[in-house]
Amino acid sequence: MTQTLGRLVRVELRDIWKSEATDFTPWLARDENLNVLAETLALNLEVEATERPVGPFRADILCKDLANDSWVLIENQLEKTDHTHLGQLLTYASGLEAVTIVWIAASFTEEHRSTLDWLNRITDTSFRFFGLEVELWKIGESPAAPKFNIVSKPNDWSKAVHKAAQAIDDSELSETKLLQRDYWDAFHTVLEAQRGPISGQRTPQAQNWMNYPVGRTGFVLATVMQIWEKYIRAELYITGAKAKDRFAQLEEMKSEIEAELGYKLFWDLLPAGQDCRITVTLDASPEDRDDWTRQHQWLAQKLNELHSAFSERVRRLA
Repeated sequence: MTQTLGRLVRVELRDIWKSEATDFTPWLARDENLNVLAETLALNLEVEATERPVGPFRADILCKDLANDSWVLIENQLEKTDHTHLGQLLTYASGLEAVTIVWIAASFTEEHRSTLDWLNRITDTSFRFFGLEVELWKIGESPAAPKFNIVSKPNDWSKAVHKAAQAIDDSELSETKLLQRDYWDAFHTVLEAQRGPISGQRTPQAQNWMNYPVGRTGFVLATVMQIWEKYIRAELYITGAKAKDRFAQLEEMKSEIEAELGYKLFWDLLPAGQDCRITVTLDASPEDRDDWTRQHQWLAQKLNELHSAFSERVRRLA
């Protein structure tokens, strides 16, 4: 039987956002919307400030990349790109020492797209420049939905999980640090292959954990590998002044969450500190490279399952 399909209709940006500063920037800075951008860029973003002063100018959004604690600067433009915004972008990047610079516009001129490509070629590999065009679409009377299209990105970004950004001399890393980075590099290949809600397109770090977005500031999904204790773990980590209260709200849903997952979780209040976590653990030795396939498949499955179980729930919390 033939089904009736809807027709995508493009919506003018100014019909939804009248002003960049008072409409688009506050909209993009909300967790659920920034997460759409973060997934497009394969980054884990958290807003630090909006309209941040840089000399006589104001940067639109300043974020942290939670994967490596580096700065991310976002400049918005609801029109075609122009030289004024390009100049401001470079001024902000210099003043804030941003590592990742994101320019969002309604459309890019060929000259400005080429400029970002050129900056990605000539700057130090620790700097990254992105150009994105934003669109709005709807079907029938549905609400307008945003779509970000990358028009310029660092060289080999998707192909090499932006390894150029690592800028790490292997000779300066201990054997443990090298093992940790290799572990996450291999894990991200498995995570990407699962095609779940969490992308594996991210930089592996030389540390025993990796963080991933779940859709709200104050919450992060994480994977942990402990070499000496011989276990691996997937978790929802809750931070901030409201962490204990939000943990309690989620714990009231414990029965339905665990029934949905099909297994028990460990609800760890971490009473000695401010933060809390909800975890699932597997006994395994991260040093055993022959066992990595099993470990990584387990971690990827659990990470995606935790995202499915918690992403909407954490957004609805007070």
